[in-house]
Amino acid sequence: MTDDELLRYSRHILLDEIGVEGQQRLLDARALVIGAGGLGSPVALYLATAGVGQITLVDHDTVDLTNLQRQIAHTQSRVGQPKADSARESMLAINPGAKVEVVRQRADAAFLEGAVAQADVVLDCSDNFQTRHAVNAACVKHRKPLVSGAAIGFDGQISVYDTRTPGQPCYACVFPPESTFEEVRCATMGVFAPLVGIIGTMQAAEALKLLIGLGSSLAGRLQMLDGRHMRWDDIRLPAQPQCPVCGNTH
Repeated sequence: MTDDELLRYSRHILLDEIGVEGQQRLLDARALVIGAGGLGSPVALYLATAGVGQITLVDHDTVDLTNLQRQIAHTQSRVGQPKADSARESMLAINPGAKVEVVRQRADAAFLEGAVAQADVVLDCSDNFQTRHAVNAACVKHRKPLVSGAAIGFDGQISVYDTRTPGQPCYACVFPPESTFEEVRCATMGVFAPLVGIIGTMQAAEALKLLIGLGSSLAGRLQMLDGRHMRWDDIRLPAQPQCPVCGNTH
C-alpha cells in the first residue's frame, strides 16, 4: 500500500476488524456489479470509495431525466450517456485510483459465464427476474457469493446467496424460476428515492464484509424493509433440495 492509500483508507485501517490486512484484501479484490441504476449507484460509489481493487460495472441503459430522482451516480449533464460510463465518472471523481471496467450490454448467460468466474463477489442490482436468475445460476456454477437487492415503491429486500457453504440456499430456492411473479418496474410503480440508497448501501456493506472475511453475512436470511414505517422483517431461508439450480450441490 502506498502512503496515499494508507492515508485515504486510514479510517478503515483504524478498525481492528479490518486493519491493513483487511484493506489489502479489498485492494486485491474483484467485484462484479450488475446494474448501474438506483441500487447500483450507491453500490458502485461505496465499493470505489472503500478501495475495492477492480470493479466491473455492467449496464446496457442510458441516463434518463427520470432516473435522477434516486440514481445518485448520475447527473443532469450526463442525460443520454451510458449509465455505466456515467457511474464510472462519478466513481473516479471520488477515487481516481479505482480501476473500473465498463460493460455496456445486458448481463446475459454468455457474458456472465466468464465475468462471474473472474469475480470474488457479485452484486445483483438489476431490475428483472430474468437477469437475477441468470446471475444466480452463474454464481452457483462458479461458487461465488451473490449479494442481491431489490426495491420498489416503499418496499425493499436484501439477502446474500452463498452456496459455497453446504445447506445455504440460492436465489432460485427462494424465487423458483418456474414460478410466475408479476414483473414490477419503477417506471410503472414508482419508488421512494432513499429506499434504493438504503438497500444499495447495505449491499455494498455485505460485499465488503465478504471480501474482508468480517463478521457473518446475510446468507440464509432475507431482510425485508417496509419503508413506510421503517420496519425490518428477517426471514430465515432454507435450501431447497429439489432446487433446479443448486439442488445437486446440497
